[in-house]
Amino acid sequence: LLLISHEKLCRIEVMAYVPLRTACFSSQPKEVPHPMQNVQRIVLVDFGAQYTQLIARRVREAKVFCEVVSYLTPLSEILEKKPVGIILSGGPASVLDADAPHIDPAIYEQGIPVLGICYGMQLTAYTLGGTVERAAQREYGRVPVDFDVNSPLFAGMKAQSVAWMSHTFHVTHAPEGFTSIAHSENCAFCAMANPEKRIYAVQFHPEVTHSEEGQKVIANFLYNVCGCTGDWTMSTFIDNAIASIREQVGPNGRVMLGLSGGVDSSVAAALISRAIGERLTCVYVDHGFMRKNETESVREVFTKQFPVNLVIVDARDRFLTKLAGVSDPETKRKLIGGEFVYCFADEAKKLEGVEFLAQGTIYPDVIESGSVKGSAVIKSHHNVGGLPADVRAKFTGGLVEPLRMLFKDEVRKVGEELSMPHDMVWRQPFPGPGLAIRIMGDITADKLETVRESDAILREEVALAGLERDVNQYFTVLTNTRTVGVMGDERTHDFVLAIRAVTTDDFMTVDWARLPYDLLAKVSARIVNEVPRVNRVVYDITTKPPATVEWE
Repeated sequence: LLLISHEKLCRIEVMAYVPLRTACFSSQPKEVPHPMQNVQRIVLVDFGAQYTQLIARRVREAKVFCEVVSYLTPLSEILEKKPVGIILSGGPASVLDADAPHIDPAIYEQGIPVLGICYGMQLTAYTLGGTVERAAQREYGRVPVDFDVNSPLFAGMKAQSVAWMSHTFHVTHAPEGFTSIAHSENCAFCAMANPEKRIYAVQFHPEVTHSEEGQKVIANFLYNVCGCTGDWTMSTFIDNAIASIREQVGPNGRVMLGLSGGVDSSVAAALISRAIGERLTCVYVDHGFMRKNETESVREVFTKQFPVNLVIVDARDRFLTKLAGVSDPETKRKLIGGEFVYCFADEAKKLEGVEFLAQGTIYPDVIESGSVKGSAVIKSHHNVGGLPADVRAKFTGGLVEPLRMLFKDEVRKVGEELSMPHDMVWRQPFPGPGLAIRIMGDITADKLETVRESDAILREEVALAGLERDVNQYFTVLTNTRTVGVMGDERTHDFVLAIRAVTTDDFMTVDWARLPYDLLAKVSARIVNEVPRVNRVVYDITTKPPATVEWE
């Protein structure tokens, strides 16, 4: 089997982690209705910027829908989307490079407002006849910038504020019809504008929080230049998504979804349930590596609040047997992923009349998989990837992916709009293999119980301290190390348990959370007193990099 990545093909030995769209469906039987076809949209042209997703999120935070496309996308396809504005992202290249990414110059002649950011500004200047040169003094980090507050792009802003710069090249002569509307000590063109053609460009990064009034710049472009009305809300999305699901599935179509209990699949299930009710069948495979009470929570929500045909597969013994004696982390992941596929396939074969397969793909999956960069790969999900041919043949209707245009924070907002349980909507990131990779070494039922109970204590105490929304992820890890201890009058030789708690904006880099000492003391005391086989608790204070969030 092949795992298709951004740049290479890698062979793996188990039936797992295969891109679902590629593995299951060579093409969609019919065009899938777009859930946001009736709202205003901004098209964000991506030139490989590290901040592309952040720009899109900032636009959406301003209540305007934003869709990311590759710079390779033909102008005709961009225009078919009927954008009210176009944003050109930053990027790592220089416009002076022979192989630098470019765009059809006609994009500037469509009468559609354009905002270039960093590389997008330099590309705009270069394409329209301006001059871009290597800067005598590079600018990186926070830089005081003077703004022309009479420009609609900077209306309502301070005359000077700090902006985040990250460039080696800059514009030295603007194209004909453009003037400078912002400057710094070392850069005469921190921003330029051609108001007549509604083309604007900024050298700094308004999307990052380091730019003091960056969000104001984005909002000004959207509302003062593009004339947006702010029609992107989660309630609007829900209404449109339900209509799209009904149109795609039809009045009698039936859908199957692999329900993991995570935020994405749970919200997708709730949304599809609102659209078609009990014509949705959710298959939840309990591999035994879930956190405390999660299976019960799934059963409660999807039998009462969002009634579906819920199939809960008790595969705990099956997975424990499969992983008996296995200590290598990657082997654990592959075995769990492969067994998950087999379990899901077994249930799929039992269902009659199911034409559609649903999954909780979200927008970062689409962007990060390379589909925006020009590839057709969609991020794989361990629970349904690589289905056997006879199972794939069942889903003649294709894929239902109601969340594939949403970011994670938007998915949570949809869950809140649907009145889903708080614990399910704000569930922390949880690895597909679950607690199995939070146990160092081999896995046993006793070890699973130890890490499950200690994790529940940590989550309970963090919530009681009012910190559950301040710490982005926190959990316990059962190490494979035993130490000597004294409990009562007896000497013990039991496991060391580690606590991991981190804060982050994007999980690309993380810092360890500064949990209060009193909280740590209480958690440690409870774990040692209430959880068998643990006599020592330690706290992981390592950042990412060099460490990862998970231990395996």
